[in-house]
Amino acid sequence: MRIALVVQKAIKGYGEGRVAYEVAQGALREGHQVVLIANEVAPELDSHQSACWVRIPVGRWPTHPLREQIFAWRSFRWLRRYKHQFDLVHVNGLHTWAVSDVTTAHYVHRAWLRSPFLITRLRRNFYDIYQWAYGFYHWFYQALCALMEGRAHHRAKVVVAVSEKVRRELVEIGVPPERTRTIENGVDIQEFSPGPASRRALGLPEGVPLALFVGDIKIPRKNLDTVLNALVKVPELHLAVAGDTTRSPYPRLAGQLGLAPRVHFLGYRRDVSQLMRAADVFVFPSRHESCPLVLLEAMASGLPVITASTVGMPKLVSAAGAECGIIIDNPNDSGVLAAACRRLVRDPDNLKSMGQAARAVAEQYSWQWMSEQYVQLYEEILEHTGVKGERVF
Repeated sequence: MRIALVVQKAIKGYGEGRVAYEVAQGALREGHQVVLIANEVAPELDSHQSACWVRIPVGRWPTHPLREQIFAWRSFRWLRRYKHQFDLVHVNGLHTWAVSDVTTAHYVHRAWLRSPFLITRLRRNFYDIYQWAYGFYHWFYQALCALMEGRAHHRAKVVVAVSEKVRRELVEIGVPPERTRTIENGVDIQEFSPGPASRRALGLPEGVPLALFVGDIKIPRKNLDTVLNALVKVPELHLAVAGDTTRSPYPRLAGQLGLAPRVHFLGYRRDVSQLMRAADVFVFPSRHESCPLVLLEAMASGLPVITASTVGMPKLVSAAGAECGIIIDNPNDSGVLAAACRRLVRDPDNLKSMGQAARAVAEQYSWQWMSEQYVQLYEEILEHTGVKGERVF
């Protein structure tokens, strides 16, 4: 099988790019040929004898949306000329204007635009003008992506959702259910695994219960403000925050709440797996999420998780009756979040058993498992396509 895989970056450490990287590796392991239509590709993929990189340059244009549209246009032009040479075209995200056989939907932008938690609908007195400007930029980007996703998802043979939540949202925007599949993202179960870690070496306090938060802390979608308000009500708990603090309002909010001694802002970190080994619990009540890799990474590290029903992985946290953490219904309810934190940090036995259950569940969602699901889908599509390019789903 000759596969064209379209993605801006097929590399580790980059959300959608990591998924594309692992899909490519899985297809290559099965003996297929992979052509990566991308702006950046991991060296080990570029050098593989059955892989080929078609570089789509985007230059140094000033904004991310503009660079994305340039990539979409240039990749469309290339595919228009050479698509007939491939058995199947897989687009990872919204990265081209071309019609695909498989499109992976990591996120449904129209669902986020309808969310009551969109930054332009929130009112928080600690957000400055920069935050509102960032909010408008964020809204514009989401609106642009919403326009693109309607076109891309309705023309693809199969749209793969990264969680059941995303699949439901796809159906709500008009994608026929029979043309959708769900393949959850994977996790590196070797890199993220339980084990010892020195808090002192990581700049973290010793001898205290420690929660960990990882994510973008410049805008409110990840919901650090509610976590901080909950922390006020759990005086024995410390919180480590991994995320770029540049122009973030949250260090100031932590100071206003009297939490400065207990909240440790670590900045952007590349040693997240070590931070997870050093923590006792992972807190991630995001206001809107599809299938966050970081939650699976925490579970793989043996951490019980506290999350919200607005995060698209509830079945994993309570998979097959295994209690891997606590899911709260309302991500904005700091009282309920505080109660969840108290329940875990004051019951070490429960904390340990939940962590073990979390690891056992995460082991079922390795990157290899995920890539195998995609290869099986490719084979299914080709098996049901009598004439090349004929629409059958």
